[in-house]
Parts: sequence; C-alpha cells; structure tokens
Amino acid sequence: MLRLRKLALKYHPDKNPDNPEAAEKFKEINNAHAILTDVSKRNIYDQYGSLGLYIAEQFGEENVNTYFMLSSWWAKCKPKPPEEEPEFCMSPEDLEEQIKTDMERASYALEYANFYLCNFHSHW
Repeated sequence: MLRLRKLALKYHPDKNPDNPEAAEKFKEINNAHAILTDVSKRNIYDQYGSLGLYIAEQFGEENVNTYFMLSSWWAKCKPKPPEEEPEFCMSPEDLEEQIKTDMERASYALEYANFYLCNFHSHW
C-alpha cells in the first residue's frame, strides 16, 4: 500500500496540473487502492478479474457469482448452428417436368381416394 501511496503522490493532479495523462494515472491508482483495501472487491477481482468488478458495479456484489454461473451454463446450452443444407439447383425444364410428375401423382392419388371412398361407402 505504501507503494500505491507514493505513486498517488507522484501523479497527483495538483502536482501535475498540465498533464492529463498524470490525472488518468492517478485515477487508476485510486481505483487499484479501492479494490485492494475492500475485501469483497478484492475477492471478486481475484476470482473474476476486471469483468467481475464491472458486473458488481452493474448488478451488485451479491450477484457476481450468479452471473458467472448462469453465463457458463448458458454458454453450454447454446443451440448448435444448423448444418448448411446442400445447395440444390434445377433447370427450369427439369423443374417443370418435376411439377408435372408430382401433379400426375397427386391426380392419381385423388382418383384412388375417390374410388376407395365410393366403394367403401357403398358397402354400408
């Protein structure tokens, strides 16, 4: 902590009024001091790093463990991306022929269904 204190004095904005980089450094030193002197923040930092501290600021220190537990669970449960279907190309002529064939089959199926229904109902 003594080293942080010396660094804070070195980069203090009052000692470096025309140096914005020193002011930024001073803020970083104060932030580090705040984390190191707060047992809860230090534990969060030791376990989860700076992301853990950010989560603590956003959602509260009591929710950090829950956040990371759910994040790891969610990452495991993400659905796999669908496999790409092979590209299927057909010429217009082949497509037309396929449609005609399908229509003939459908027509035949309808005729068969009508025949079956008519014969089935006639036995009742």
